[in-house]
Amino acid sequence: MHSNGAVDGFTHSTAFPEGFIWGVATSAYQIEGAAAEDGRGASIWDTFCRLPGAIADGSNGDVACEHYRRWATDLELIASLGVNAYRFSVAWPRVQPLGEGAWNAKGMAFYDRLVDGLLERGIGAHLTLNHWDLPQALQDKGGWASRDTVHRFVEYACGVAQRLGDRVVSITTHNEPFVQSILGHESGIFAPGVRDRGVAMQAAHHLLLSHGMAVQALRTLGIRSDLGIVLNLAPIQAASGAAEDRARAHLEDGRLVRWYMDPLFKAAYPEDVLAFLGQDAPRIEHGDMAIVATPIDFLGVNYYSRAVFSASGPQDPHDSGAEITDMGWEVYPEGLTELLVRLHRDYAIPALYVTENGAAFKDQLVNGRVHDTARMRYIANHIAAVGKALHQGVPLRGFMVWSLLDNFEWASGYAKRFGIVHVDYQTQRRTLKDSALWYQNFLSSQPDKSVAVG
Repeated sequence: MHSNGAVDGFTHSTAFPEGFIWGVATSAYQIEGAAAEDGRGASIWDTFCRLPGAIADGSNGDVACEHYRRWATDLELIASLGVNAYRFSVAWPRVQPLGEGAWNAKGMAFYDRLVDGLLERGIGAHLTLNHWDLPQALQDKGGWASRDTVHRFVEYACGVAQRLGDRVVSITTHNEPFVQSILGHESGIFAPGVRDRGVAMQAAHHLLLSHGMAVQALRTLGIRSDLGIVLNLAPIQAASGAAEDRARAHLEDGRLVRWYMDPLFKAAYPEDVLAFLGQDAPRIEHGDMAIVATPIDFLGVNYYSRAVFSASGPQDPHDSGAEITDMGWEVYPEGLTELLVRLHRDYAIPALYVTENGAAFKDQLVNGRVHDTARMRYIANHIAAVGKALHQGVPLRGFMVWSLLDNFEWASGYAKRFGIVHVDYQTQRRTLKDSALWYQNFLSSQPDKSVAVG
C-alpha cells in the first residue's frame, strides 16, 4: 500500500469532488443482536431462522455482533476510518414491536443515542427504515402481500422521522425491494419464505407504493432529510449476439432493473414484464403509479456483480475466467460504471449514491492481522469505477462500503464474511482488516469530508 492508494500494482489517484460522501454500511438484524431485549418484538427473520434448513449454518441473529450493546465502541471504530457517513437501519420491531400501535421508548432511545453519537464524531447519519426485518405481527396479517401493510409502513416512517429526522442526513424507505419480494416471496430462500410469484409481485408493488406514500407523508411533515430508496441493480448481459439470448437478457433486465426504475421515474411498469407475468401481475389501484413516482432526492444503488444470460438461463460466473468471491459472484468492477452511466442516461435521477459495494472472501485472522488483499483490490477497483462514472457526468454523491463488520449474512448465516472489520463471534473482538486500513489510508488523501446536517 502507498499513500496514493496503490494496491497490488493498482494505483487509484482519482481526485473525487469536495463534499463527496464516503461511508460504511450495516443493517439492524445483521449486527444488533439483543433480539429479545428492551421490548423488541419478533421480526420475520427471527421466525424464518427457526425453520429447519433455512439458514446454511443453522444460526440466527439473536446475538450477531452485539452492536446493540457495543454501539459506542463501534462508532469509535467507524470514526477511526475517516469516513463522513454511516448507513444503518432501524429495526422496525425494536421501535414498534407489533408494527402498529404502541411505540417502544427503550428501542427508540437506542437510535437516539446512535444518531447523537454519530453527530458528536462528525459522521453523517444515513437511516434506512426497512432493511427486511418486517414485524412478525404484520406478517401474520398478510405482510407485504397485504395493502394494509402499506399504511402501517407510512405510520412507522412518520413516527421514526418525527423522532430522528432533525438529525439525519438522509432517510431511505426500503432496501432492495427486489430481494424482499422475489427472494422472500417467489423463491422463498429469504424471509418470510413464501413461494408464489403472484404474491411476490403484489409485495413488490406494495413496497414501491409504501415508498411513495411515505415520501409524501414525510414531506408533509416538513422533514428536511434527503429522501430516497435503495435498489440492488446490475447490468444484465446476453451470453451471445443471438436473438434469443438477447431477448432473455432484456427480460431479466426488466425483472431486476426496469421493474423498479420505471415506476419510480416513469410511473409505469415495463410492458414486456407485465406480459411475461400474465395473471401474476400485481393488482394496481387508480392513482398508485403516480404515488410510486413521487419525486425523490436520491437513488441508492447496491452493486456487487453482473449477470449474464442465455436463452436457457443464467451463465455460471465461474465460466467467465474472472476472480470469484466467496458468494460465487464474479468480480466485475467495470459493470458498476456501465450500470451508473446507463441509469443516468435512461432516467432523470437527481442524485445517485453507491450505498453498498463489497465482497465476501475466506478471511483468516493470523497474529492479529487479516491480509484480505482480494477485498482491498475489489474495493479499490470499484472506487475507480465510480470515478469513471463521475467523469462521464453521472450525478454521483457518495460511496459506501458493505460492510463495516463481518455479520449475519442472511441465509448464509455467519459463514460468509463481507466486513472490512473482522469479528470473532466467540469474543466479539473487532480487528481492522487490511482492507479497512487501505480505506482509511485512501480517505486521508481525499478533499474536505465535513458533514452538513439540516
